[in-house]
Amino acid sequence: IFFVVEADTCKPSGKLKGKKPPPGKCNQENDSDCCIEGKFYTTYKCSPPVSSHTKAKLTINRFEPGGDGGGRSECDNHYHSDDDPVVALSTGWFNHKKRCLKYINIHGNGKSVKAKVVDECDSTMGCDSVHDYQPPCLNNIVDASKAVWKALGVPKDDWGEMDIYWSDTD
Repeated sequence: IFFVVEADTCKPSGKLKGKKPPPGKCNQENDSDCCIEGKFYTTYKCSPPVSSHTKAKLTINRFEPGGDGGGRSECDNHYHSDDDPVVALSTGWFNHKKRCLKYINIHGNGKSVKAKVVDECDSTMGCDSVHDYQPPCLNNIVDASKAVWKALGVPKDDWGEMDIYWSDTD
């Protein structure tokens, strides 16, 4: 008899000590967390293995100027409209820009949507100006624009965090 065990192959890579953000410097739009001074945050250089049915947490982000996503997108050095289905992936899935400007399929709430990867949700660093004084991302995040949440038919009051599955498009 042959059993397949899905082991957690992605272990934490370290800890990062939170620093207090300067006054007014942490953007809390979309209920974003600000780093807490002295709190230790887990960091990851990897993400769970990608399959045709990769389990993840969908979060919400703004990719426009002044949004909680911070600066311009890493893939193309541009901002992106909230009306475009775009995402940032955790460091391991972002894979040194290998998924940049490629599309992924996101399945959640009984629907699916195709979204373009434009940025990294950094799982290795945070709590600094580059990361808008927010903690490092978890290693299983698909950080999505409002357009993705709308396409999945999620009521606006429920936007924030949701279990989803995603896969690379062919």
